[in-house]
Amino acid sequence: SWAHVVVVEVDDAAARAARERIEKDLGASIDRGKIEGAVGEWSAHLEVATDASAFADRDLVVEAVPEVWDLKVESLRRAESNMGPDAWLATNTSSMSVDGLAEELERPDHFCGLHFFNPVPASKLVEVVVGEKTSEQLASLTQDWVSGLGKTPVTVHDAPGFASSRLGIALSLEAIRMVEEGVAAPEDIDHAMTLGYKHPVGPLALTDIVGVDVRLDIAEYLESRLGPRFSPPQLMRDMVERGELGKKSGKGFYTYE
Repeated sequence: SWAHVVVVEVDDAAARAARERIEKDLGASIDRGKIEGAVGEWSAHLEVATDASAFADRDLVVEAVPEVWDLKVESLRRAESNMGPDAWLATNTSSMSVDGLAEELERPDHFCGLHFFNPVPASKLVEVVVGEKTSEQLASLTQDWVSGLGKTPVTVHDAPGFASSRLGIALSLEAIRMVEEGVAAPEDIDHAMTLGYKHPVGPLALTDIVGVDVRLDIAEYLESRLGPRFSPPQLMRDMVERGELGKKSGKGFYTYE
């Protein structure tokens, strides 16, 4: 059976871009044989909107705004105020405290983390983050939702960076320090991990995919919670200042078409 999905964006331009991006990802998934059918068949079950009132009849809403605390809180509150009383709410944060965000909501028992791992269409991982007030019913439902998407749920209790971001950021920060210190070129550092440790993508190429700016935000948050071992290298700050954000800007540790 088909699920009907609503995407709410900030304005009409963002909504159009969201539909184009999703249809492009659907096409790529069809080409790779991951899903069957035509793009039109799938996108017929997708609605894009600009008003959170579109959440009124949703069973589950997943917030996926940038990793900025005030923006997260504002977006979650707006979603919650437009949802039905029995609906469930989740955050796609890759590092922020689920318990801290829950304190800002009216129904913290209806809230959890669902961290969809990058690149989302291809990745099998979804990190389910259970907060202190997350209901047992919601913790159980998440397993079915994630499995129903053909992905694998990994359950963690709320902690800064959870499991994937905490370990992934630690590796990427050290790789960036190595570039900064002239230890090796980005290609050689990444090859050391892909060939030596069988990682599918090197830490610097992955940083470009995620976004250097996104990983900088995560690193700064983890530094504030866990201490100086997560302090971002100056090179990272300089790259963001120059607009070298990775694949989305055309240049990061690598150059893209």
